[in-house]
Amino acid sequence: MTSARRTIKATHSTHTTHRRRRIARKPLAGGLAATVALAGAWYATATAAPTTKAAAGPLTVTNTTVKLPAKFPYLSAGYNNTREWTRTATAVAPDGTLRVAWPAADGIHVTALSAAGKRSGADTVVKGTKEVGGLVAHNNGFALLTRVSDTNKWKETAAALIRYKNGKQAFRTKLTGTASKDTAPLLDGQLAWNGKKYGAYFVVHGAGGFADGHFGDKLAYVSSKGAKLSGGWGWACSHNEGIALRAESTGAFTSLCFDDWRSGLFVSTGIGAPDTAPVVQREQCWAGYCGGTFAGRTGDLVKSSTGRYATAFASRGAASAAKNPDDASGRGWTVKPKTKTHQVAIGFLKNRNSPSGRPVYLTNAPGTEHVNVRVAPYGKNRLLVSWESLKNAKCADGTCTGTFTGTHFRLVDWNGKVQGADKVVTARITGDIAVLKDGTLTWAYAPVTPKYTTALTGASPTATSLKIARLTP
Repeated sequence: MTSARRTIKATHSTHTTHRRRRIARKPLAGGLAATVALAGAWYATATAAPTTKAAAGPLTVTNTTVKLPAKFPYLSAGYNNTREWTRTATAVAPDGTLRVAWPAADGIHVTALSAAGKRSGADTVVKGTKEVGGLVAHNNGFALLTRVSDTNKWKETAAALIRYKNGKQAFRTKLTGTASKDTAPLLDGQLAWNGKKYGAYFVVHGAGGFADGHFGDKLAYVSSKGAKLSGGWGWACSHNEGIALRAESTGAFTSLCFDDWRSGLFVSTGIGAPDTAPVVQREQCWAGYCGGTFAGRTGDLVKSSTGRYATAFASRGAASAAKNPDDASGRGWTVKPKTKTHQVAIGFLKNRNSPSGRPVYLTNAPGTEHVNVRVAPYGKNRLLVSWESLKNAKCADGTCTGTFTGTHFRLVDWNGKVQGADKVVTARITGDIAVLKDGTLTWAYAPVTPKYTTALTGASPTATSLKIARLTP
């Protein structure tokens, strides 16, 4: 796959960050007409399953507390300064041990844990790094997708894949730079490993050439020894408002992206640009409107034993969707949302390239905002969908505030059919979930009470411990 050299809409100035400000999108001036027919151009209006409130089943989360040697800033400011959980990443090694990555002032910390979720040694501190973009656990260490300092025209950081073996750095491979004319002021990324190579999927900022000053995304493959490999792409979804990636034993890794130009969630597997990408769901996706619909802008992508895939996201739906007549390229879309608040949706793919039917809506509560939507495998043939609900939601410019009412767990089958009532729990899923060999789900989160009634202004509060949660089917 090659980089997609296409005309890019002029929405961000060269000094604007990708996600920290709300910016109105401008029509594309000029550009080539679309040359390939849109595949799967539809938008979902699936009937929502009723939301229930009674406790159900054995969905019992147990917790282990791990003390931290540094302060963990557990909140981040999203669009319109909405409160988002700072990402942690939990990964399981082949031998069953765990690694948890979290950011601190002195770099990214990687905490080693036993299979039971207890600390098994001192943190590895990866100096000079910012942001957890993805984590892979190995028996002898880990690989971390993160950002490091760089010299470029914007004075921004570079994306880097860093591998540690037996407590020492084995390689540090930069994935953006002068030669590729890109930077990574933030990642919103995902890292996957198939036993032979890594796939790193993340946001990039053009620093020269056709994409100068614009934001897109990049998929890079790296060998076990840190060498850059062929495949992937240098520029695709623009702007990318949410990323999901899953490793495959052969061929392209399965990937999804939220694209604000074409307005929606797309299957980006195997493409160099989203112009012909199959549509999972049309959404009004301007910066701030669909930003965060994948939790922390990084989504979950679960694969079944039969080769199907599932992803869950917060959705405002589409009352209508049409190509933008003011966009001369023919690629831009205008979507009118069905609701002001985000509802919980789950979408399916029949294979790594093709959506399967319309997404299924699991909630239908227009006055309630739903955030931090996740999905994970639950046993052999069910899925666990989780989200946080905010009552009395007040929405403006695509983002909402409200009063936190709990973290919801719901089980569904691989058709989206509800398997019992919701269970509201005190735990929160605030980062990547690791799946142990026995199917146990484990993740890390800060032991604090959520607050979504106001925007986040100023520095993040900090925590000095993490809860390591476990949920066994």
